[in-house]
Amino acid sequence: MDPKDDPAEITLSPTARYLLLAVGWLFLALGAIGAFLPVVPTVPFLIVTAWAWSKSSTRLHAWLYQNPTYGPYLVAWSKYGVIPRRAKVLAVGMMAVGWVAMTVFVARSFWLPLIVGAVEVAVSVFILTRPSAPPDTGQA
Repeated sequence: MDPKDDPAEITLSPTARYLLLAVGWLFLALGAIGAFLPVVPTVPFLIVTAWAWSKSSTRLHAWLYQNPTYGPYLVAWSKYGVIPRRAKVLAVGMMAVGWVAMTVFVARSFWLPLIVGAVEVAVSVFILTRPSAPPDTGQA
């Protein structure tokens, strides 16, 4: 166990802890790929990373939230459920582009586009109904 982790907060078995650490690293890598590929999202992968590390490593969790590039987005999500407007537009737009490409180039029947489209509509509704900015706390 890492000495910087508070054992009182990490109550998992060693196997579960290492599994969640690995999940965190995997999703961090996927998020890093997403920073360079416009089709792959970044922040949703970092949210999974934050969740996995919150259960397995207080040190890595704190490091992620203090990241100058992505930390503010994670804090806004965890405190207020905020998804920035630009991220909403990109997410819904890329889902639409992916759905059109799949429908034109992959689908052999109407079932695949229908099912994927229904899931994407549900996800889009969730994304679009989240706040775009933290509430004004009234502090100057």
